[in-house]
Amino acid sequence: MSMRLYDSKAQALRDFLPIVPGQVGIYVCGPTVQSSPHIGHLRSALVYDQLRRWLSYRGNDVTFVRNVTDIDDKILLNAQGTTEQWWALAYRYELEFTAGYQKLGILAPTYEPRATASVQEMQDIIGRLVDAGHAYPAADDSGDVYFDTQSWPAYGELTRQNPDNMEAAADADPRGKRDGRDFALWKGHKEGEPSSAAWASPWGAGRPGWHIECSAMSARYLGPHFDIHGGGLDLRFPHHENELAQSTAAGDAFANYWVHNGLVNTNGQKMSKSLGNSVYAAELLDQARPIVVRYYLGAAHYRSTLDFHEGSLAEAEAALERIESFLDRADRRLADTRFAGSGVEIVPDDFATAMDDDLAVPQALGVLHDTVRAGNAALDAEDLHAAAAARGQVLAMSEVLGINPLSPGWAVATDEPAMVALTALVERLLDDRETARQSRDYAAADRIRDELVAAGITIEDTPSGAHWSFD
Repeated sequence: MSMRLYDSKAQALRDFLPIVPGQVGIYVCGPTVQSSPHIGHLRSALVYDQLRRWLSYRGNDVTFVRNVTDIDDKILLNAQGTTEQWWALAYRYELEFTAGYQKLGILAPTYEPRATASVQEMQDIIGRLVDAGHAYPAADDSGDVYFDTQSWPAYGELTRQNPDNMEAAADADPRGKRDGRDFALWKGHKEGEPSSAAWASPWGAGRPGWHIECSAMSARYLGPHFDIHGGGLDLRFPHHENELAQSTAAGDAFANYWVHNGLVNTNGQKMSKSLGNSVYAAELLDQARPIVVRYYLGAAHYRSTLDFHEGSLAEAEAALERIESFLDRADRRLADTRFAGSGVEIVPDDFATAMDDDLAVPQALGVLHDTVRAGNAALDAEDLHAAAAARGQVLAMSEVLGINPLSPGWAVATDEPAMVALTALVERLLDDRETARQSRDYAAADRIRDELVAAGITIEDTPSGAHWSFD
């Protein structure tokens, strides 16, 4: 079957057909680097990483663009009154976002443009809009330029709103607007703003509005017509609505599909600074292994609201450990057989069906865990051929989802002093246990085993000897 995606503009599932067969262009609105990343930022980035990985697995050449908004009202405001330059603040937070993405195994974008590097392209689009009668410079000599929403009958089509019912745009001083709903394309330089945050333009020195930035960067790196535009549900209006209006009014076909991921709540409440319930990326990644955090953030359907609560990461840890335990057990049992390293790494049909159905990751994870159970059953029955086949499928599925414990990116250093000491102690106790068993001192052997189990160590006796792992 072909892949289906929920298109927010159509408000329906649609068969996904790339503009150019075998090639997919994706633009995702990246962070406005005004402050530290929180759990919602990580979840959004992870959703599109899953989509990208699946499209690539299906044989597509994916060009993935995720921007960085490094010039914005909030960036300037947060730097105001400090000794830090606005661009230094933006870069400092950009590094925090990048570190969070890397820890979660999120693939680097094909291109990751900063808004400040595409100002000329933004001015070009604004100029086209002014020439076409869809934008106008403010009459108050402020240097502001606005999109004329009344000039574009399709305005509101993405979110299916009647412009008459829309609230006024709050992104600029309304005194220079013809209509309160008109939004800023260019913001004239204001007194008190740093001169480094202004660019020369036909309308006077200033800087771009937020919405025009993504229209320019998507067109620059993917062309005027591309496949998928993604972002968080909170960006549908006004950001994505305004992007669509200005780009199409300027003559660009823009995106064929609009994909939006759900938001993140904490303990049933919407995250907000006023409630003080935001969970920041650094805090989250301190609570569990990064691969566990990735499992948790990616386990729900991408369009659903994800609720973070106490116990969320423990549940993810337990689920991931079942995968890790099977792979470890299979590798040890198959190591000295003709099945060592075998098992074709291809996802099962049921997994592919789930992923093709609007990226149904919960159902895909169900297939993954069913395969783990079947693999363990095959090992119990000494059916090594079936165990090897299950191993290959588990590796393929977990790799697509970015949670393959055997991937080099998730490798945990084993030369840490604590791990070295623990390994030496456990191995010594296992040697003592084997000596006791050889001497038929089964009481001593059982005592050693019980002590290890009580300490959280699992012992498995195999034809090649005893193996241990964390319980």
